[in-house]
Amino acid sequence: MTMGQPSGTTVAAPAGHERHHGAAGHGAGWSKVPEVTALFWVVKILTTGMGETASDYLGRTLGPIPAGALGFTAFALMLAVQFRTRRYRAGIYWSAIVMVSVFGTMAADVVHVIAGVPYAVSTVAFSVTLAVILFAWYRSEGTLSIHSIRTRRRETFYWATVLATFALGTAVGDLLAGTLNLGYLPAGIVFGVLILVPALSGRFLGLNAVAAFWGAYILTRPLGASFADWMGVSAQRGGLDWGTGPVTLALTVPIVALVGYLAVSRKDTPKDALPDAG
Repeated sequence: MTMGQPSGTTVAAPAGHERHHGAAGHGAGWSKVPEVTALFWVVKILTTGMGETASDYLGRTLGPIPAGALGFTAFALMLAVQFRTRRYRAGIYWSAIVMVSVFGTMAADVVHVIAGVPYAVSTVAFSVTLAVILFAWYRSEGTLSIHSIRTRRRETFYWATVLATFALGTAVGDLLAGTLNLGYLPAGIVFGVLILVPALSGRFLGLNAVAAFWGAYILTRPLGASFADWMGVSAQRGGLDWGTGPVTLALTVPIVALVGYLAVSRKDTPKDALPDAG
């Protein structure tokens, strides 16, 4: 699906287009990302919250530099495993998303805490970064649809976009909750309302399905992170004071359960990525 077309519609590529990607990206293969179902959004929001509190817990327990090194190592390892798989695997894919969530949070926090860059500035910087990645992706591939992730090049663009959305979402969430003093719970409510905009616009106002998807995808990060922070931070900071460690564990349990269900049921596995698809 290309920009401006409804979900499920395909367009013939220019002559030699797929051959070009085959030469540069190991050929078109099976789908490498899940179908976008209701459970996709549930697991995605849970991973954003878990990544936020896990990053905070590791940073306070190990220190920012060791935690960052650990986060980057796990992030790189899981992406390497994801890239080596030939088709979508729920456990591998969502493990990679979790590590992108943790490392993306660390990246945004390092820019603010260690480099001293205000969240307002990092929000703009990450927004520009995301826009550049999306522009390069569309310019190269002619589509931003996740239904087209079947070549190495498109998969690279996809994960670069995902990482940028996590970093941007972290900066935006902290900007609203902290810098602007809105607080974590009110910020979470604001993002909960905002995420309805692309969803409803796509359904009732004819917003392009790809644009609606990425708009909602970006907002899942500050939505999940704001509520997770609210549960984890102290009462003095407007939270429930449950602690980042316990909240991380509490969010990990349903993530593991839901991903396990998806792996067994294959409810979100694209048809062409099923084992009997070839």
